[in-house]
Amino acid sequence: MSKTVESDQTVSAPVLAAYSYCETVTGQQARNFAYGIRLLPTSKRRAMSALYAFSRRVDDIGDGGLEPDIKAHRLDETRTLLARVQDGKVEEDDTDPVAVALADAASRFPIPLDGLDELIDGVLMDLRGETYETWDDLKVYCRCVAGAIGRVSLGVFGTEPGARGVERAPELADTLGLALQLTNILRDVREDAEDGRTYLPADDLAKFGCSAGFHGPVPPAGSDFAGLVHFEVRRARALFAEGYRLLPMLDRRSGACVAAMAGIYRRLLDRIERDPEAVLRGRVSLPGHEKAYVAVRGLSGLDTRTVVRGATRGTARRRA
Repeated sequence: MSKTVESDQTVSAPVLAAYSYCETVTGQQARNFAYGIRLLPTSKRRAMSALYAFSRRVDDIGDGGLEPDIKAHRLDETRTLLARVQDGKVEEDDTDPVAVALADAASRFPIPLDGLDELIDGVLMDLRGETYETWDDLKVYCRCVAGAIGRVSLGVFGTEPGARGVERAPELADTLGLALQLTNILRDVREDAEDGRTYLPADDLAKFGCSAGFHGPVPPAGSDFAGLVHFEVRRARALFAEGYRLLPMLDRRSGACVAAMAGIYRRLLDRIERDPEAVLRGRVSLPGHEKAYVAVRGLSGLDTRTVVRGATRGTARRRA
């Protein structure tokens, strides 16, 4: 995937209004995502807001209080809308601002919109109440709801010409999405249990005596809940370490955006690791000033330079 040159085409008033709607949705609902995309140039920020607004719509259908058959129907309608975008059949005067913005973004950037189809597949897995026996099983779900979003976002970010290993960029974007999703699963374990959902692999729950589930502010009696959390944290850290290899393949501002979003989740992971039972007492989050610090750190390129130095040292050790 080659680096995308920001288009200088004039954005029409209807399309600009559609993007404005998507940016409002993003600013109001994307508590962590919004910190990263602020670092992007205008056209990329708008495109990412369109992707978020569409993804938010899909998630809201899945998380809403409608009956399952109505949710399935709404998801079918959303898939049909996506097909219209893919086929270039959404006009500027369409009444759906998300469709208008997404169609314009897809005309400006090589966005693999099939990834949004995968997102719908993932939400349908939630609708069916699927559970996961092993990590390999859970990865299928995570790739649908998060890895695919990483690959779709890469279409907006683009890659730097001549970047080493750039053919692996989609795979690394996918891996970073898995890291974010596993962090989400750990953070929301109590909330998901209250909604009747269990995402952590049954094998892992059994290994640490947590098969009874999480229905209160304390772990199941006799369980090693801290051991379970630390085990999953190590898995997430390995995914982050691999996914961060994407950063040197991106331009400075795209890399800053990714580093900021991923950095927020890595800090959430740190908090969860320090106090595992906090996720049973309520939602673990970062204060605004800490998110802002992570964004500035991303813009400085510090995380990218760290990845490059690590890769250089690894190469030197192998040659030795």
